[in-house]
Amino acid sequence: MKTAVKTKWNLDVAHSEISFKVKHMMISTVTGHFEDFSATAETENENFANADFKFVANVDSINTKNSDRDAHLKSDDFFNAVEYPELTFKSKSFDGDKLVGDLTIRDKTKEVVLDVDFNGLAIDPYGQTKAGFEITGKVNRKDFDLTWSAVTEAGSIVVSDTIKLVVDLQFVKE
Repeated sequence: MKTAVKTKWNLDVAHSEISFKVKHMMISTVTGHFEDFSATAETENENFANADFKFVANVDSINTKNSDRDAHLKSDDFFNAVEYPELTFKSKSFDGDKLVGDLTIRDKTKEVVLDVDFNGLAIDPYGQTKAGFEITGKVNRKDFDLTWSAVTEAGSIVVSDTIKLVVDLQFVKE
């Protein structure tokens, strides 16, 4: 019986980005990023089918280009970075188009389904094999106990419950 050899891939942080978008007052969109994150993938084939993906983001590294808003997001109203310093994702399946896995924010873990564009493989000028992915999806922040809410005088919700995820990852073959 032959055992499949797994290939390990490490994140190329310089060519990767983790961002999210949320409606503010339902009339504009605010974008934020996690500046400190890591990810790995283990594969048995070059098309990444059923690859094992793992991802970790440091919640304290959140950046929305507004220090007051960032401090609020790190507080117990949202992520509670002191008690829950990491956001994690662990894949369950990947069919080439859909990535299914467990997303953990705070102490809540929920299964999410993300859309994936696998952009293929390339050899960089230094002879390293790279793999590129564009990943998108939506989560409901209240599913993860990010429940802070406010309403304007006119009755508009300040922060939408729906969070759009926009993730661009480039991996380097180990």
